[in-house]
Amino acid sequence: MAKKTGTGKKGPPPKAAGRINIGIGEKDRGAIAGGLSKLLADTYTLYLTTHNFHWNVTGPMFNTLHTMFMAQYTELWNAVDPIAERIRSLGHPAPGSYAQYGALSSLPDAPVVPPKALAMVRILVDGHEAVARTARGIFPLVDEAGDEPTADLLTQRLTVHEQAAWMLRSLLEE
Repeated sequence: MAKKTGTGKKGPPPKAAGRINIGIGEKDRGAIAGGLSKLLADTYTLYLTTHNFHWNVTGPMFNTLHTMFMAQYTELWNAVDPIAERIRSLGHPAPGSYAQYGALSSLPDAPVVPPKALAMVRILVDGHEAVARTARGIFPLVDEAGDEPTADLLTQRLTVHEQAAWMLRSLLEE
C-alpha cells in the first residue's frame, strides 16, 4: 500500500534503491552503454596516441604539429569524462583500465617506435575516422530508444572527429 502524503492523498510507491526509470528500458540502456564504452575506449586510445605524438614529433613541421597535437589531445582528454558520465547516467559502470580499453577499442595502440611526422599524421587521421565510425554506429540504438542526450553527445563527437580528420588530411596533400 502506498504511503499517504501530508495532504492525505496517496503518493506513488517508493522506488527501489538503484532502480532507474528514465524512459529508456534496461536492455536499451545496456546496449547504448556498451556502444559508449567502445567510444570511450577509442577516445582514450586516440588521446594517448596523440599525446605520445605531441611528445615525439620531429622534423621541419615540428612546431605546427606539436601545437596541433596538443590542441587535439586536450580536446580528447576533455571528451572522456562526458562519455563516461553518460554511461553512468544510463546505470552502467564506465570502463577505466588499460586492459578494458585494449579489449574494447577499435584503434591499435601507438607504435612503440615513434614514426616520422607525416606517418603520425596519417595514423591520427585513421584514428579520428575510426572514432567517428564508432560514434556513428551507436546512432541506431540511440534513435530507437529515443535517447536524445546520447544523440547530442554523439553529434558533438562526430563534429570534432570529422573536422580533426579533415585538418590532418590537409597536411598530407602535396
